[in-house]
Amino acid sequence: MLKAFHTQGVLEAGCDEAGRGCLAGPVFAAAVILPRDYENSLLNDSKQLSAAKRYALREVVQRDALAWAVAECSPAEIDQMNILRCSILAMQRALDQLAVRPQHIIVDGNRWSPYQEIPAHTIVKGDATYMSIAAASVLAKTYRDDRMCALAKEYPEYGWERNFGYPAKAHREAIRLYGPTPYHRMTFRLLPDTQLTLDL
Repeated sequence: MLKAFHTQGVLEAGCDEAGRGCLAGPVFAAAVILPRDYENSLLNDSKQLSAAKRYALREVVQRDALAWAVAECSPAEIDQMNILRCSILAMQRALDQLAVRPQHIIVDGNRWSPYQEIPAHTIVKGDATYMSIAAASVLAKTYRDDRMCALAKEYPEYGWERNFGYPAKAHREAIRLYGPTPYHRMTFRLLPDTQLTLDL
C-alpha cells in the first residue's frame, strides 16, 4: 500500500496532472485531500491501472475524500504559456476549488510554483508513492479521458477515443491527412518533420 502522508498531523493535498505529453486537448489536473486514517490498497499511479480500475477508483476517491477537485488549462493557454506552466496552473486551479483549505501540498514531479503561502513538496514518482497523489492522478486521467472521448465525436478522424490526444502513429497520420483542429497544441511538434516542440 502507498504511503498515507508526507507530513503527519496536517490537512495534506496531493496534486497531479494528466495529458502533459499530448498533441491535442487540455491538460487536466486534480487535487485530493484524504482522511488522516485513510487506507486503500488499490490506489496506485493511474498509468499502472486498467481503465476499468481507474474509473472504479474514481468513484471511491470521490466518496471517501475530505475534498477533491479537477481543473484544466486549454490548448490555447498551453500555446500561450507552455505546457509546464499550464500543468502547474491547472493543479493550482484545482486547489482553488477545494472545499477544504490544505495546510500542506504534495505534487507529483519536480517543479512547482508557490501557492498561497502553503508549504509544498515536489516528489518524483509521487503518484506511485503517496495515496493522495495517486488519487489525484486517477481523477485527472479519467476526467481528461472523458473530455477526449467527447471531443472525438466532434472530430472522429483523429481517434481520440483511443489515443486520447497522445502522439500515436494513427493520430499523427490523421493530422497529416486532415490538418490540425482547434484542439491541437500548435506549439507542439504535431508532425516530426514540421513544427518544433517547446523547450521545457
